[in-house]
Amino acid sequence: MAAAAAVVTPSGLEDGVSRSRGEGAGEVVVERGPGAAYHMFVVMEDLVEKLKLLRYEEELLRKNNLKPPSRHYFALPTNPGEQFYMFCTLAAWLINKAGHLFEQPQEYDDPNATISNILSELRSFGRTADFPPSKLKSGYGEHVCYVLDCLAEEALKYIGFTWKRPAYPVEELEEETVPEDDAELTLTKVDEEFVEEETDNEENFIDLNVLKAQTYRLDMNESAKQEDILESTTDAAEWSLEVERVLPQLKVTIRTDNKDWRVHVDQMHQHKSGIESALKETKGFLDKLHNEISRTLEKIGSREKYINNQLEHLVQEYRAAQAQLSEARERYQQGNGGVTERTRLLSEVTEELEKVKQEMEEKGSSMTDGAPLVKIKQSLTKLKQETVQMDIRIGVVEHTLLQSKLKEKSNMTRDMHATVIPEPTIGSY
Repeated sequence: MAAAAAVVTPSGLEDGVSRSRGEGAGEVVVERGPGAAYHMFVVMEDLVEKLKLLRYEEELLRKNNLKPPSRHYFALPTNPGEQFYMFCTLAAWLINKAGHLFEQPQEYDDPNATISNILSELRSFGRTADFPPSKLKSGYGEHVCYVLDCLAEEALKYIGFTWKRPAYPVEELEEETVPEDDAELTLTKVDEEFVEEETDNEENFIDLNVLKAQTYRLDMNESAKQEDILESTTDAAEWSLEVERVLPQLKVTIRTDNKDWRVHVDQMHQHKSGIESALKETKGFLDKLHNEISRTLEKIGSREKYINNQLEHLVQEYRAAQAQLSEARERYQQGNGGVTERTRLLSEVTEELEKVKQEMEEKGSSMTDGAPLVKIKQSLTKLKQETVQMDIRIGVVEHTLLQSKLKEKSNMTRDMHATVIPEPTIGSY
């Protein structure tokens, strides 16, 4: 596969792609191969195998109650939010497995900050990331697979994992059961007997001269017996019985191996013949079905044309009615806009009228109502009564003061007369 042979650079481009520089602008044009679009599937499958080596199912998935991702989980878009959370969780776990402390991201963390932290940890391992961080926000794609694959490799290096040569299991060949009469011979037995005969022949050295003499004598005997051989004396019934007796022993059973390409070729021929035979049977049904469908489509087309011709005037009337309806709707929209504006103005005028009416009612009620006059009259009457009472009290007080002044004056006069002493009284002493 072309995609498997390609090497992904940190920028997500493949090594070995042709690059050409523009003459005017100086921009680099990168031409990627046809298998570049499928390379992330290969990287994703390698990532899953590396995660299994790191025992992520026991240490990460079961502890966090997460579902194991599929072999192409980060290569295809399914649920961007879930994929981004899974990417951050795996990246944090791999960074911790690689010996660096990294906090497990939470669901409400800033995705830009989380991505920048992951890329900084990736660069601390000596890896390059020449792509914008926004490529990782989707949670899938070749850049996501690249970052996780690099972190998985660093984690494997930290735990000291090394790749060893594969140990292929030894396949035990099942022994084929031989019938009781040992009528059939296996190919292995035939090969063993043939090998034993060859070894026996190699061990026994034959002289060439002796072999030539034996050959000459045999030729002479055969030439002498040619006339006897022309006429057979063997009974045909005995010959057929002997053939039937020896025939089961002459069968050679070859064990079939499912991995042999000959078996696959035979299966292909069998499938081909089966497909051809099934095609012959189904082709007639398919042709018949095709013809029926074609006739039905022709009938439908002819009926459709007939209906269109018969209903042409109705269609024209319908189109004219549609045009009139559209014009009426336009006029309705225009009129509806004017009605809305006038309704708004009417509501404003009505509000102002209500305010004026309320003010007029308040003034009219205040002008026609006699309650304030009654209150004023009552107040004046009460003031007059209080004034009369005050006048009476003032008169009483003035009378009391006059009496007290008169009494005080009389007392003073009496005291003055009492203090004058007569002269004869003074001289007698």
